[in-house]
Amino acid sequence: MRTIVIGSTKHLLFAALYGAVGIAVAIIFTAVWFLNNRPDLSLWHTTHLTHEYHQQSGLTSFKQYLSLEDKLFAEVDRKIYRKYQPKVASALNRYERHSLSDPALWQQNWNRSFEWENPQAEFGILLLHGMSDSPYVMKHIAEHYQYQAHIVGLRLPGHGTVPSGLTDITWPDLAGAVSLATTHLAAELPGKPIYVIGFSTGAALALNHELENISLNKPTSFAGMVFLSPAVGLAPIAAGAYWQAKLGRLLGQDKLYWNSIQTEYDPFRYQSFAVNAGDVVYRLTLRNQTLLTGLDDKQFNAIPAILTFQSVVDDTVSSISVVDKLYQYLPERRGHELVLFDVNRNHNHNQLLMQDPLIPFAPFWVTSPLPYRLSLLENNSHANNQVQVRELTHVSKAKGAEIHELDLTWPNEVYSLSHVALTFPIEDSLYGPLVTDESDKIQIGRGIYQGERGILSVSAADMLRQKWNPFYPYMMGRMDEFTQQRPSI
Repeated sequence: MRTIVIGSTKHLLFAALYGAVGIAVAIIFTAVWFLNNRPDLSLWHTTHLTHEYHQQSGLTSFKQYLSLEDKLFAEVDRKIYRKYQPKVASALNRYERHSLSDPALWQQNWNRSFEWENPQAEFGILLLHGMSDSPYVMKHIAEHYQYQAHIVGLRLPGHGTVPSGLTDITWPDLAGAVSLATTHLAAELPGKPIYVIGFSTGAALALNHELENISLNKPTSFAGMVFLSPAVGLAPIAAGAYWQAKLGRLLGQDKLYWNSIQTEYDPFRYQSFAVNAGDVVYRLTLRNQTLLTGLDDKQFNAIPAILTFQSVVDDTVSSISVVDKLYQYLPERRGHELVLFDVNRNHNHNQLLMQDPLIPFAPFWVTSPLPYRLSLLENNSHANNQVQVRELTHVSKAKGAEIHELDLTWPNEVYSLSHVALTFPIEDSLYGPLVTDESDKIQIGRGIYQGERGILSVSAADMLRQKWNPFYPYMMGRMDEFTQQRPSI
C-alpha cells in the first residue's frame, strides 16, 4: 500500500511539474505571438547610429560632445531623412521633411543640446530632460532664466534622433554626458552657483551625479537641485524589461525589443519605446537606492537642497517613492522642499475616483515636524475649481496649517496632472490647448478625436493625457525662490 501511495505521489508531482512547464511555455509563446502581432518596424526602429556618445567614447569635454553630436545629426540626415521614401506621404511623420511634425520647422531644433551664454550670469543652470524626450521639455524653463543664468540644455545620449537610439544605451552613458556638461558649466562660471533642473530620468541622473560624489567623499557640484516628476521608483513590472529583451535576442525577434511601436508624430519625443529604455531607468533608480542606503549622517548632510514637484498620480513613475525612497531619508534643516499637486477634487470628479491617491502618503506624514517643507496644492473647499496651497510642516496640526489662496483654477475638464504635464505652460504651441496661427506645424495639445476605439494608431489614452500644467506660474515662482537663496557649494 505504501509503495502504491509513494508511486502515485511521484506521478502526481511529475504531472504537476510537466503541467507547470507546459503552462509556462504556452504563456511565453502566447506573449511572443502577442508582442509580434504589432505594427512592422520602420527605418527609425532598426537603424544603428555610429556617432552616438557612449561612456567608452573617450570624450573629455562638453565641446567634444557637441562636436560628436554634429556628426550624429549629419548621420541621421543621411541614413533616415534622405533614405526614407514612403509609398504614401504622411503629414504627421517627423521623419518626412516638410511634414507638420518635421523638427526643422521650428526656429530652433530642440532635439539638440544647446548652450545660452550670459556674461552677466548670476548662476548656471543645467537642464536634463527625461527618457524618450528631448531638450524641448525644458524649453520654457530655459527661456524663463535666460537673462539671469548661463544655461546648458543637454541632449542625453540616444535621444532626439531615432527611437532605435534607446536600444543600446546604458545609464552610465547618460551619467557620463551629465558629468561632461556639469564640468563645463563649472569651468565657465568659476565661483558661481550651479543649479540642475531635471525632469523624470533627468532628475534621477542629477541625483546620481551628486550621490556618486558624496559616496566617494568628493565635493558636490550643485548649489541646489530641482526635480520635476522624478524617477525615484518604478513599478515592479519594470524589472521584466531585461528578460523581454533577452527573450527577443534568444528568439531573434526584433519586435520584442520594443514595449510599444507607434507612429512617430511628435517632433521632440519618441512615441515608440524600447524595452532597454525602461531597463536603463530601472537600473539607475536601483543604483541611487544603493547609494542612498550606504550614506552615513555626514554624507546625508552633504546632499544639496532639493525642490521637487510631483503629481500625486503618475502613470510613469511612482509618486509615493518620492517620499518613501528619498524625502524620508533627507536630514532636517537642509532646505529640502516637496510640492505635491493633488487631483482636482471637484464634486463631479470625486464621485469617479476609484481610490483617494493621498491615502498612501499618510503614514509618512505622522512625524511632526517634517524634516522638509511640504506644500500641497489642492482645491479650495469653498470654491470648486479654485486652488490653494496648504503648507504642512506640522501634519499632526493640519487644521492650523498655513494656507495660501492662489489666483489659479483647475480647468473644468481636467481631473489631474500627468507625468508629462509639469514642464509646459498653457501657452506652449505644441502641447498647449490654445489655438495658434502656425498652421504648418502639428499641435498635439489640440489633437483629440472622437470615434470608435481601436481604429487610430494613437490611443485615446494618449490623446486624453494631460499635456500642460495649469499651475506652471506657481511652480516657476517656487523655483525662483529656491534659486534666489544662493547657497554656497
